[in-house]
Amino acid sequence: MNETFTPAADDDGASQDLLPIREVARLTGVNPVTLRAWERRYGLILPQRTPKGHRLYSSALIDQVRQVLAWLERGVAVSQVKGLLSERQPEATRDDSTWRAAQQHLLEAIEALAERALDDAFNRSMALYPPATLCRHLLLPLLDELRRRWRQQPGVRLEQVFFLSWLRSKLGARLYHNNRLHPSAPLLLLNLSPEPMEPGLWLCAWLASDAECPVLVLDWAIPAPELQVAVRRIQPRGLLLYGSQRLKPALLQRLLPGIACPALLCGPASGIHRQQLQSTDLYLADDPLDALHCLQSLNLLGSYREGASAPGASPCAS
Repeated sequence: MNETFTPAADDDGASQDLLPIREVARLTGVNPVTLRAWERRYGLILPQRTPKGHRLYSSALIDQVRQVLAWLERGVAVSQVKGLLSERQPEATRDDSTWRAAQQHLLEAIEALAERALDDAFNRSMALYPPATLCRHLLLPLLDELRRRWRQQPGVRLEQVFFLSWLRSKLGARLYHNNRLHPSAPLLLLNLSPEPMEPGLWLCAWLASDAECPVLVLDWAIPAPELQVAVRRIQPRGLLLYGSQRLKPALLQRLLPGIACPALLCGPASGIHRQQLQSTDLYLADDPLDALHCLQSLNLLGSYREGASAPGASPCAS
């Protein structure tokens, strides 16, 4: 949503204290599909209804959504959260069995080159968990496991190309849909890695897109002068560079001059070059979740206003 919602009474009887599902999604980061799935499958977050059937959420229910997110971030499966909420336990015993099972389903589908099974398994998880939770507990651990397999086992190039092609197609479809809903200045993402289909880049794009930020992905390294042309023509709200390995010393110096918008380097390259870049205006993030936090700190997500943030030190420049 590009405008601030102001609760008001309407023909369906919505009161000043109740918010519709789209506004709850904006406030909590949990999309409407997931909120409906929690309600339907597990009896979580039960809203009031207008005479026409539209869901309305009180502030207490919004607090419950945030409590559910807190449990999920501790690794608790969504199917187990309801009991924890009702018992108001202060701590949870971490149980990764649900995430391990979901990861195993994905690994089996990838090994079999079974696109439909891979799609179905991912769709089930995506319906129940916000993207940031999926990244932390499922996709980033899955990528770590796949990289180990691809390093240790010869002849897995086919499996690698299959999975990365699927991931780019899957997330690219989400980006296209979200971009149509939010036609403001995009976040521009550039792949600095030697090969296309860099998964970390696409996870960064997906997380930003889910936070109501239009994104434009250039999934191939381009010469520095052409990046500057792209920035002048596109006028992005920010620039995210993703590097999966060590960069040539002069590359960033050639890329950044003339770039007026905030610029962020994400991926393993940020750790490799952290010391030499600390005195620059380039923000650094180790992985897609760090990049999401940095973009939030810079006010580059959601309803963006030009000039809302300025280059310089920030909480994400570490």
